Amino acid sequence: MKAGVAVAGNRRRRAGGREAKRAARSATQSQGAAYITRRVPTYCHATSEQLELIEYNADTILEEIGIEFRDFPRALELFREAGAEIDGERVRFPRGMCRRIIQESAPAEFIQHARNPARNVKIGGDSTVLVPAYGSPFVRDIDNGRRYANLEDFHNFVKLAYMSSSLHHSGGTVCEPVDLPVNKRHFDMVYAHMRYSDKPYMGSVTAAERAADTVEMSKILFGDNFIDAATGVEKTVVINLINANSPMTFDDTMLGAAEVYAKANQATVISPFILAGAMSPVTVAGTVTQILAEALAGMAFVQLVRPGAPVVFGTFASSVSMQSGAPTFGTPEPSSVLYVAAELARRLGVPFRSGGGLNASKLPDAQAAYEAANTLQAAMLAGVNFMLHTAGWLEGGLVMSYEKFMMDDDQAGMMQVFAAGLDASENGQALDAIREVGPGAHFLGCQHTQNNFETAFYRSSIADNNSFEQWESEGSLDASQRANIRYKERLAAYQPPAIDPAVDEALLSYIRQRKESFLDSNY
Repeated sequence: MKAGVAVAGNRRRRAGGREAKRAARSATQSQGAAYITRRVPTYCHATSEQLELIEYNADTILEEIGIEFRDFPRALELFREAGAEIDGERVRFPRGMCRRIIQESAPAEFIQHARNPARNVKIGGDSTVLVPAYGSPFVRDIDNGRRYANLEDFHNFVKLAYMSSSLHHSGGTVCEPVDLPVNKRHFDMVYAHMRYSDKPYMGSVTAAERAADTVEMSKILFGDNFIDAATGVEKTVVINLINANSPMTFDDTMLGAAEVYAKANQATVISPFILAGAMSPVTVAGTVTQILAEALAGMAFVQLVRPGAPVVFGTFASSVSMQSGAPTFGTPEPSSVLYVAAELARRLGVPFRSGGGLNASKLPDAQAAYEAANTLQAAMLAGVNFMLHTAGWLEGGLVMSYEKFMMDDDQAGMMQVFAAGLDASENGQALDAIREVGPGAHFLGCQHTQNNFETAFYRSSIADNNSFEQWESEGSLDASQRANIRYKERLAAYQPPAIDPAVDEALLSYIRQRKESFLDSNY
């Protein structure tokens, strides 16, 4: 495979102007839309009666079974004061209590501000924000195979996302830089998002103090712009993933981080993590009911910490093989869960997170492609607002793949075009073209075609649509080999966004001082 890529590189250089233009298009950062504004309807997978039943059953879980909030007394105090029943660490909620708390104060949509205001994203409503994959300890590429991720890999994926015209967000833990101490790597990860991109980013959630470091670094980065001059309220500049320990449990790590961010008016994605059959029932309705109950409890906690703090109803739902117990992806049942949960979020009145290029394949192959496409397309049709794991995911989330990242980025571009809906403008109707050509001729040379030549139809950066002979002459490359070339072109063309040197030095000084204040640790 390496030889094939090298041969292709030589032949590509001889190909001349056409290939040079293509390389320039793929490598140059495009100032695309800051986020997708969907102009297509959402797909409803359940009837109103079914949705009402799931909401009723979720309240039954909250009322009769309850949710455990472990090792975090402040959560118990807040819920007791709000009228919940506390039994040890188990909290039982009067029917409708969590929904009422959320609907009284949680915003239906909000802006996450980027340090470049042109990159601000709207989360909620008719918007969709596409975000790289998150949390993989390993990385993979054709040249080096599967290996533990390091800080250079982390920087590379931040740069690839920054250069993308289809991804709107820098993400969070795009891979785990395992060459750094666990208790200090969050500084380097958050700084990488701040320095090597000007898109919005996610913060650290692995400890409350690491969340606090993210907030302090964000204050340095934004300076006077951290506070909205008109309202005197902190701007939401960071969004953060708070996972429930399903089934029906939140732990002190997640609650501590959520509390820190809520107090600072930063956004949290309250996201039950479900492998159905192991962490929820094997049925779609039962799984969605449990997801709703967990999400309601978590979002209510955030609103009790600070009414009005942005929250997102999140879910990560897949299934396990009843034969092996291994996670499976791209199957029908998780798509059904996604569609129904999205409807429940809209009925609740909060933004929704789900979706991504999920798959269980070990390589960026056909299995990876069709499993990822099944989830990506379902998420777009469901109206997901914050699509984490859009690009790079491989091997059930264990691996961040360079080639898969580029393939998914291409799919993200296609979704963006699809979501724009039907162009019914005068140009879109194309009656002039039909009049000009008339019966029995072709449209290739007509004026309308010439006017729209550059923008007509999505141009894939990965797919090969040439003749067999041309494909063969250029190295007989498959999709992953072409993606390998594309990511290298993109990194070679990377130019960092400008940053105020005084702000950069202040960030580095904060990091140095904090790192020197405690010993390295691997937990």
